[in-house]
Amino acid sequence: MGYASIFGMIATFPATPIAIESDSESKSERVKPLIVLGIETSCDETGVALYDSEHGLLADCLYSQIELHAQYGGVIPELASRDHIRKTLPLIMEVISAAGIEQSDIGGVAYTAGPGLVGALLVGASIGRSLGMGWDVPTIGVHHMEGHLLAPMLEGEPPAFPFVALLVSGGHTQLVEVKGIGRYVLLGESLDDAAGEAFDKVGKMLGLPYPGGPHVAKLAVEGESGKFIFPRPMTNRPGLDFSFSGLKTAVRTAIAKASDANGDLTELQRADIARGFEEAVVATLAIKCGRALQHTGMHTLIIAGGVSANLQLREVLEKTVAKFDAKLFYAKHRFCTDNGAMIAYAGCQRLLAGQKDDLEIRAQPRWSLESLPAL
Repeated sequence: MGYASIFGMIATFPATPIAIESDSESKSERVKPLIVLGIETSCDETGVALYDSEHGLLADCLYSQIELHAQYGGVIPELASRDHIRKTLPLIMEVISAAGIEQSDIGGVAYTAGPGLVGALLVGASIGRSLGMGWDVPTIGVHHMEGHLLAPMLEGEPPAFPFVALLVSGGHTQLVEVKGIGRYVLLGESLDDAAGEAFDKVGKMLGLPYPGGPHVAKLAVEGESGKFIFPRPMTNRPGLDFSFSGLKTAVRTAIAKASDANGDLTELQRADIARGFEEAVVATLAIKCGRALQHTGMHTLIIAGGVSANLQLREVLEKTVAKFDAKLFYAKHRFCTDNGAMIAYAGCQRLLAGQKDDLEIRAQPRWSLESLPAL
């Protein structure tokens, strides 16, 4: 299905004009209940959700392309884009039906505008902007990592600003000081591999299925602590930056030394290596989070992104924040990885504040959190 087919399908949605408050109206007049459609297509998962500013999340669904890319051992950007084209509109219709609302109830559309794979981003941006134009509602391009950062707000007891955020995923490892939406200060980030990327690469070294990260965590449960002790990179120097490439090299060296003449490991050795690697990553993240809390004087830490679903990380961070009389917050497992709900929520907050797209369709493969406007 090509782009012409997308717009043909979009044309089948009934266009019901909805009044949009002008920028000259007061903030109190603009802040009215709003239902926002969120679209996430930054990489290899198609996420769609509906968020109601008054009643919370109405419905969400997710389609994963893991099986499509598994045969290649990684994400193929062109295939990801094509699959988003096939899946996004059917998922939109599915969430509207699941939420029990009419299309005319939707007052805004939010989509991931970056960072991510440019082709995949353009699919979501094109569909989101086209729907907004056809429905005569405002649209907003959302920063993917702001979506992750705000995902814990979807919980029944969300954290209050200000807080420190650890954003840890396949593409990013960042510590951010958060004083409000759009009020971000980057405290530290990975200088090379992200933590999630390191998990996936170690999984591949151990011969685990794609994507390797979750399988490494599962295998680590069966391993024995202390059998393999790996370095905690950059923890012996001041600062809040990360580096995981050296740790990855240390794991590769350990695998080579432990392997038999045929280059094979026993199942127990693989589990012990996975355990040692996971403990090194978690300890490194915990040490840096402790420093960030001490540096900022804050008493709330949130963790977000795919790696935030790691149970060992959550357990160790609970102990870490207790030392600083702080609290730890994170999202439900299904909202840790890429999803439409976080995009719908983040977009809703910005639309309520009067922000919206101009006429240009934007997709930004690289995009700094600190460049976002504050609410």
